[in-house]
Amino acid sequence: MESPGSRRVLAEVASEVTACRVCPRLVEWRERVGRTKRAAYRDDEYWARGVPGFGDPDARLLVVGLAPAAHGANRTGRMFTGDRSGDWLYRALHRAGYANQPQSTHLDDGLALTGAWITAPVKCAPPDNKPTPAERDACMPFMRRELAAFASLKVVVVLGGFAQQVVWREVGSGPRPRFGHGAEAPLPDGRTLLCSYHPSQQNTFTGRLTEPMLDAVFTRARELSA
Repeated sequence: MESPGSRRVLAEVASEVTACRVCPRLVEWRERVGRTKRAAYRDDEYWARGVPGFGDPDARLLVVGLAPAAHGANRTGRMFTGDRSGDWLYRALHRAGYANQPQSTHLDDGLALTGAWITAPVKCAPPDNKPTPAERDACMPFMRRELAAFASLKVVVVLGGFAQQVVWREVGSGPRPRFGHGAEAPLPDGRTLLCSYHPSQQNTFTGRLTEPMLDAVFTRARELSA
């Protein structure tokens, strides 16, 4: 059952994320990318702001990435939307029954999630996809409030080692478990941390991550959140 005020909290976080200008390097980069654009998107109006989380306020599954892609979420305004990583992620979520469609191209494309929420520790696109520790820490209060808003949350799927480090530091206990695709670790609050390689082009083009491997993670997430 959706916790009282969770929808309000998530809406407040979204509003604050969109307006945030705390990290000068990230603000300069996201806005510069929005002005210069990529040739393929020269007619698009880039979002070029902080990108809030997206999904179902009654989520039992939280999916945590790294940060918005410069020409993906920084362009479209929605996490994992408009880039190849998002193509992989939303196809997998659709196959697992969390998404109503396998495509995520823009804010008004009709995509809806059921039982899942997608977020990232860093809400602005960083240069070279590498936020600094200070930028990570400045942004963490947003995700902390997201984590606290979900009364029904059972599973946190982290996409990549960066996401695992951040989530474990926030809600884990004891030494951080070794990262590995499909690795699981119990969290002190009774939830489960489940690891996956990030669906980046580097991982998918090389075959380090395949669609069956990604499907296996979300199948397991379903089992753990039942």
